Amino acid sequence: MSYELELQVLNPATEEVVATVPAATAADVDAAVVRAARAQAKWAALPPADRARLLRRFAVAVDEHLEELAQLEVREAGHTVGNARWEAGNVRDLLDYAAGGVERLTGRQIPVAGGLDITILEPLGVVGVIAPWNFPMPIAAWGTAPALAAGNAVILKPAETTPLTALRLAELALEAGLPEGLFQVLPGHGPVAGTALVEHPGVAKIVFTGSTAVGKQVLAKGSDLLKRVTLELGGKSPNIVFADADIEAAAAAAPMSFLDNSGQDCCARTRILVQRGVYDRFLELLAPAVESVRVGDPADEKTDMGPLISKVQLERVRSYVTDDLAGIRGKAPEGPGFWFPPTVVTGVDPHARVAVEEVFGPVAVVLPFEDEAEAIALANATDYGLSGSIWTRDVGRALRVSQAVRAGNLSVNSHSSVRYWTPFGGFKQSGIGRELGPDALTAFTETKNVFISTEGPAQ
Repeated sequence: MSYELELQVLNPATEEVVATVPAATAADVDAAVVRAARAQAKWAALPPADRARLLRRFAVAVDEHLEELAQLEVREAGHTVGNARWEAGNVRDLLDYAAGGVERLTGRQIPVAGGLDITILEPLGVVGVIAPWNFPMPIAAWGTAPALAAGNAVILKPAETTPLTALRLAELALEAGLPEGLFQVLPGHGPVAGTALVEHPGVAKIVFTGSTAVGKQVLAKGSDLLKRVTLELGGKSPNIVFADADIEAAAAAAPMSFLDNSGQDCCARTRILVQRGVYDRFLELLAPAVESVRVGDPADEKTDMGPLISKVQLERVRSYVTDDLAGIRGKAPEGPGFWFPPTVVTGVDPHARVAVEEVFGPVAVVLPFEDEAEAIALANATDYGLSGSIWTRDVGRALRVSQAVRAGNLSVNSHSSVRYWTPFGGFKQSGIGRELGPDALTAFTETKNVFISTEGPAQ
């Protein structure tokens, strides 16, 4: 199959062409790996304080261009301007946080007889980061910042539809003083540039965020080289509302738990599980909350939800919501742009396609349950296990259900999932490994064990 030599970037709100960028080839990837390996050797040899100082300069450069980056994200990804500003700020904050770990990346001394045993954490070398289109800036930084802090070089392949913020971040890195070749961005087609990166023997690790189907391919392609892989994949997260919860608060918070970023979020709480005794009341409260969500121009400060990323994604979402399905439907603009209204589906079987597959759009289903046991069974009745929420006033129940739900990130009486200073990742087919948090840097290192004998040579 042949691929275009250029990538066209469209504004999802208008369908207008924003930019055209060259698509990297396998040869481009090979040349980038050579440059990265050369830069990485020099970077790893720098004193830790110097690496930390340069990463902080990178963070300052991002902060100084925060509005520029945000507006670029609005144009290429259709994100609301408020979300886009948060995303650029998240890149800045993560670079600062990672810089603070450079001088704290220490090994251990282990007691042994006859000598001293120490461990050394060494960088892997060249790391490939394959970022998605749903959160182009922050997720790219999740892999890039700790990898650089740990002494590695990074080659970032952004999604085909959203390469512009990544390219700008690479320019800011150079302006901040990071060495040439240390952080490179290669826009390109997944089967071309992405595959070349995964299969390249000079790339020690791949950090991939995307669909479970493609994540499995990445794992398989890297297996011949026993390449280290971190995968953050799909989700079909539950939002469990018990009868003893603050129903008003739970209903008010539910819409943006699956409508934020137009539902294009692996953590979206798209399965709302409500105890039967408060089911009708919850729906009464949910309907006006969903219908009041403002969908429109993402550059407008008052907009709550923007468009989907592409026509392909719009058609995918439409395929899940047929005319015969009952529920709640909000409003969306007509005309140019990839618009889909906020949608809540009710009265479907728990095994229906819309209830079990990841839609990746502004669509949720509401399912009733009888008791705690059934709530847990429904929550776990999915191949995914990324995130979820539990609404209850009973502390004991909150702890029991948190332990029983098979997911990597849970919130009680809230919908918070991702903080750069806490670990993030999934169970089951939602991924392998963890990103972010206090251990993020160690995921980009090899542990070397060194024994030093204190006993002199035999006389």
